Amino acid sequence: MGSGFSHVGLSTLDMDATIQFYKNVLGFPLVAEHKTRIKEGGMLRQAYFEVGDQQFIVFMEPKEISGIPAEYDTGINGALGLPGGMYHFALKIHTLDGLEKMRNKLEDQGIDVSQVIDLGHAKSIFLLDPNNLQIEFCCDIRTFTDSDLHQQSEASIVLPDQDDD
Repeated sequence: MGSGFSHVGLSTLDMDATIQFYKNVLGFPLVAEHKTRIKEGGMLRQAYFEVGDQQFIVFMEPKEISGIPAEYDTGINGALGLPGGMYHFALKIHTLDGLEKMRNKLEDQGIDVSQVIDLGHAKSIFLLDPNNLQIEFCCDIRTFTDSDLHQQSEASIVLPDQDDD
């Protein structure tokens, strides 16, 4: 059985904007950068951000690598035609005050961030990064119990606009 995660690997087409956002806006330390020359041609640039105790988000930026398009939708949800949030990652904030401070910090920097949303077990805020990836900052307000198994509810989902070709 695992004991947490080592890293999540994600793609970017603009590493400089990604570094600026994760380091300067969100405040995550950039702990490593690496460029790999691909023998068949091209370059892969990687940047590691520590988001927890030895837990990382790693962004990879491919340049001129055969078989990888020069442009693609890095947002995952949009690329798959899914509503936002189906693919996302949540980062832990330990206090409700800390969650509100993060929300205010993001808003003060001009980032479009949701209101605090009560999810029952947690309160969260949501935003998009420069790669159109959805990020959730989450503060647990209670632990899960057996009563959380097999729950049912009802909701609406807003689907992305579909082009009528």
